[in-house]
Amino acid sequence: LQFTEEKLGQAEKTELDAHFENLLARADCTKNWTEKILRQTEVLLQPNPSARVEEFLYEKLDRKVPSRVTNGELLAQYMTEAANDFGPGTPYGKTLIKVGETQRRLGAAERDFIHSASINFLTPLRNFLEGDWRTIS
Repeated sequence: LQFTEEKLGQAEKTELDAHFENLLARADCTKNWTEKILRQTEVLLQPNPSARVEEFLYEKLDRKVPSRVTNGELLAQYMTEAANDFGPGTPYGKTLIKVGETQRRLGAAERDFIHSASINFLTPLRNFLEGDWRTIS
């Protein structure tokens, strides 16, 4: 009621302490930067916008996001299949098997990184925005 009357000009605006005003400004700045960092980290971890929307929907429905094969793992699979077609004893086949195995490990490391970053970095940011920020505001 007080806030509405202040906005309509029917009541005097409540003057806030300068320290409190400073805290409000810092809190708003923290919220804005946290939102920007959260969004950009999500873009970095999953550049495909439709995949991000799909993950968001799964999260809101409290369902487990199906695991995806990373591009590195898919390339490794293609290389291994090609090596088997060419023959694992041929120089090209041997090379494809070695590089394919390395790509598989890189893809698995990427998937682990994305999972770890989501749990250890993005979740606390979301918890701040959805929990602590609501309490502050």
